[in-house]
Formats: sequence, structure tokens, C-alpha cells
Amino acid sequence: MNFIFMLTRDDRTVTDCLDVVDAVRGLGITHIGFKDIGVDRGTLTRLHAALREFGATTCLEVVSTDRDQALASARTAVELGVDLLMGGTWIEETLALLRGTSTAYLPFAGAPFGHPTRLAGTPARIAEDCRRAEAAGCAGVDLLAYRATEADPLDLVRAARAATTGRLVVAGSITGADRIRKLAAAGADAFTIGSAAFDGSLRPRAGTLAAQLGAVLDVVREPGLS
Repeated sequence: MNFIFMLTRDDRTVTDCLDVVDAVRGLGITHIGFKDIGVDRGTLTRLHAALREFGATTCLEVVSTDRDQALASARTAVELGVDLLMGGTWIEETLALLRGTSTAYLPFAGAPFGHPTRLAGTPARIAEDCRRAEAAGCAGVDLLAYRATEADPLDLVRAARAATTGRLVVAGSITGADRIRKLAAAGADAFTIGSAAFDGSLRPRAGTLAAQLGAVLDVVREPGLS
């Protein structure tokens, strides 16, 4: 199971993201992501270059639920050359922008809304969206399971897993080891954590970011999850 460390807090890239990258070197994190709001374009360019030097698989997650802004995020992903573009719901238009690049696309399943983003959609809707994404040629889906407003999060994960053979990344509001283990059991391939690492909730009595991320990596390395 892959852990994607998001350099984000409250759905925005943290302003000291470059310093954070330096601070987490050597921890063994292989996937690192960010969003295209919170810092300027020059910082994003430097950040992506630093992550490439770091050797990480890079991920950009779309924040906006507006079509034009979501497609602008896709163009940013192309210009930066990220490995994974996650989020957004305009599948055909986004795939057209990514054509000819090496960037894989994982759209949102369900109906994301608001900021920070929440997720509307029943298990049946999630399954339908997963099938549509796979048929269109997407590499998988990005599922905001723990931001759900209409269904149990794990029911959504199980529905998505049954409906697609692609990557299933669960993003948002993953706050501890219990949720990570349940996601793995339900069939998720990967998960993201950002805010919970920065606010210290993963290992409450530890003060450093490295300690917070270490708590996640300890779970990921457990037998049956690694």
C-alpha cells in the first residue's frame, strides 16, 4: 500500500513546502504530492524540481470543482511533468490535455463540492464513476471516502474496488493507523495524508513532522500492508 505525503494543509500547499522537502529526506517516503494553490507558480516549479531530485513519484491533486479551473490545474500538471494528476471530474477533457505525456490520471469518483472538499455520492454512484473512468482510459480513481456526506466511507471504498481494476487512491481526512488498516482491508491501493501530519494528530505526543510521518510509515510497513 502506497502512502502519498501531501505537502498540504486545509487543501492548500504549505508555504514552506521547499523546507519541508528538505526535512523529510531520508525517511523513505516514495510518493509526494501538492496542490496548485497556496504558493505561486515559481515555487511550484522549484518544488517539483526538488521532488525529482528527491527521487519521489510526484502527484498534483486538483482542488477546484470549477471546470475551467480544474482544467487549468491539468495544464499545470502537464507543464510541470508530474507523474500523477488526481482529482477533477472532467475526464474526457483532462485526458485530451494529458495525451502524449507520461502523466497518469485519476479523476474523482462521486460528486466533490465545497472547500475543503466534501464528497456526495452513494456506493452505486461511486461504482458507476469508477467504471466510466476505467472505460475512458484513466489509470484509476481518487476517492474522498472520509469526506463522504451520503454513505459510510468504507462502503464507498469497497464499491470502488469492485468496480475498477485501476489504482484506488483514498484522499482526505485519514487521521490515524486504524483508518489506514481499514482502507487496506477494503481494497485501497494508496492513501494521502497532509493536514494530519502537519497538525500533529498522527502521533499526538511527538512534536516533529518526522515523528508524525514515521507513525504512518510504521503502519504501512506492517505485514500485509507493505
